[in-house]
Amino acid sequence: MSNQTAVGKAKSETRDESLRKAIDSPEKRRHLYKRTMIIVIASQIFGGAGLAAGITVGALLAQDMLGTDGYAGIPIALSTLGSAAAAFLVGRLSQRSGRRMGLAAGFIAGGLGAAGAVLAAIIDSIPLLFVSLLVYGAGSATNLQARYAGTDLALPTQRAKSISAAMVFTTFGAVAGPNLVKLTGRFAESMGAPTLSGPFMLAAAAYIAAGAVLLVFLRPDPLLAAKAIAEAQADQALRHGAPQSQAQPTEVRVNKRGIAVGASVMVLTQIVMTAIMTMTPVHMQHHGHGLGEVGIVIGVHVAAMFLPSLLTGVLVDKYGRLPMSYVSGVTLLLAGLLAAFAPGDSMVLLLLALALLGLGWNFGLISGTAAIVDAAPPHVRAKTQGAVDVLIALAGASGGALSGMVVAHSSYSTLSLAGGVLSLLLIPIVLWSRRKA
Repeated sequence: MSNQTAVGKAKSETRDESLRKAIDSPEKRRHLYKRTMIIVIASQIFGGAGLAAGITVGALLAQDMLGTDGYAGIPIALSTLGSAAAAFLVGRLSQRSGRRMGLAAGFIAGGLGAAGAVLAAIIDSIPLLFVSLLVYGAGSATNLQARYAGTDLALPTQRAKSISAAMVFTTFGAVAGPNLVKLTGRFAESMGAPTLSGPFMLAAAAYIAAGAVLLVFLRPDPLLAAKAIAEAQADQALRHGAPQSQAQPTEVRVNKRGIAVGASVMVLTQIVMTAIMTMTPVHMQHHGHGLGEVGIVIGVHVAAMFLPSLLTGVLVDKYGRLPMSYVSGVTLLLAGLLAAFAPGDSMVLLLLALALLGLGWNFGLISGTAAIVDAAPPHVRAKTQGAVDVLIALAGASGGALSGMVVAHSSYSTLSLAGGVLSLLLIPIVLWSRRKA
């Protein structure tokens, strides 16, 4: 026991020494920032694969088990409700214990939820499926919160690019997931499990791998380092004779207006994207498209959600958070109009509509996230980000739950048109923000 204690103490001292070097040396901070980005990117590749399973076949699995379309939006609603709870818990845990513990716990919980969905499909248990989807939602919440880890040590002019760098590598896993639907389905069949449980097998392995990468390698913790650096800078200013009021730089002040605007942008884009995306696989199957074609369309959609991120990050840092929020609203409007009026049997137009839907979400998420990071200093950053992601998850849950009901009582075209019109609310929000500023 004493040897274990000594080893643990030695590791702690090594981490503390790395943290002290990062505080004292800008060069060490840059090195730690780059190392953090590499680790976050690695976890995002696995996280993207886990995220895509529920998007691609969640509604189809529920439709198959329930025998009706009216509740096909329930899986997305449940997973996003679960992600709301997880966003809050991961944010609080990250604020207290650092990004490493918070993000690792969230990803591993998501993996366990995916494994539960596989078991539910095998034994045909609706209650177990619903509970598992709630837990599975922790993975998507964590996958989103991981984008913040790269910003903790970034300069203000690097923040949107840091967010986008983390997100763009989600594409590799997120695009592979839907396009592995047939392969994972055949694997599930070979194991004696239902075809639609295959993607959830992939999700379980991917989420647990993402958590393991962060748990093992994300040291020293970027959020704890950012808080220590901010405290050291304030102490240094006091030692050099600065008044207490001036020793707190802008970076440690909370901008409530900035948080409100960033949250509003992300909430609206999440509602619109989730509602239309959730019912697209069901809409396609009604018009004779096979599971492979559904996987292609969702794969293109997910690619558009993440792949343009590097360019989006540059644009957000260069032209500002608010102008790119305008662009998000217009892009989502175009997506909704195209999805509403495209013939149901037109694969090309559905691909284009879902690509625009993903792109509009990308613009809104990165501009809104950058606004949140700007407005929330390190000492409240993680819990603020977690609280905002709760709202985003609840918005997604609402969009997912209502989408099936709207389509069941009206049509997919009505749903898409309503989503496009709703996205226009981004414009008055941004105008309000500028007037208040």
